[in-house]
Amino acid sequence: MEELIALRKYIEEKDYIKALELVGELEEMSKEDKLNKIYSYAVILLVHLIKQQAEKRTTRSWDVSINNSVREIKRTNKRRKSGGYYANEDELIETIDEALEAAMERAALEAFEGRHDVNELKQIIDVEKVKEIALNLINF
Repeated sequence: MEELIALRKYIEEKDYIKALELVGELEEMSKEDKLNKIYSYAVILLVHLIKQQAEKRTTRSWDVSINNSVREIKRTNKRRKSGGYYANEDELIETIDEALEAAMERAALEAFEGRHDVNELKQIIDVEKVKEIALNLINF
């Protein structure tokens, strides 16, 4: 809210350089918010993909969670009015990479009833394949 008040002030004062700088900051804040949401859904997506690969099975619940996560990532990433996307492919790859560790920790608790720690789970699955599947599902 402070930013909008400052923006109004800059415009009223005809200080367009400061106004444009603030608009840039607001755009960056909006993008960061979108990337944080994508990260959260990416963790959920990866958890279930990891469990599928590790246990070599799936459940309807996992499938629904995967589909919901993919749908929400795509929805969050889409720029509705201007078209295009908030995160490009490189940023999505980076987000998936960042989400992987949290997903591994959660999956280690859930897969095989928690009998394996993260390092053991990494030996059971192909981490790169999990990331590839996730990116293929959300690829725009």
